[in-house]
Amino acid sequence: MVTIDEMLRRARLPLERLTPHRAWAAMQSGAVVVDIRPEFQRRADGDIPGAVVIERVHLEWRCDPTSAARMPEAVDHNVRWIICCDEGYSSSLAADSLQQLGLHRAIDVIDGFRAWRSAGLPVTHSAQPARPRLYGR
Repeated sequence: MVTIDEMLRRARLPLERLTPHRAWAAMQSGAVVVDIRPEFQRRADGDIPGAVVIERVHLEWRCDPTSAARMPEAVDHNVRWIICCDEGYSSSLAADSLQQLGLHRAIDVIDGFRAWRSAGLPVTHSAQPARPRLYGR
């Protein structure tokens, strides 16, 4: 039997984990940032402008280019998916899961959205007009 700490350690071994600033720069260069936080967290804390919202339970189906439920950005196995959760734990497990599907460029944001916001990177709120693209309903 494996513990969650061991599972997380193993998941992170092959991952290139990005600081929020590096994730923002990669996004500006065409990488797809995927926010997997649940709606209640996004509503309370805000959104990453330009990020695609795919709640965790739908992630693999939306990112796998062979899935009938894939999103438009899932064009092939070379897409650079940058996964962001609230604190950087579930995003590591999610990026590892995508890598197991052959999406070898899947990575995550160190310390998640909390670090993104603390770094002073752009955040929008529901009262503002910019809304993320939502997949998974």
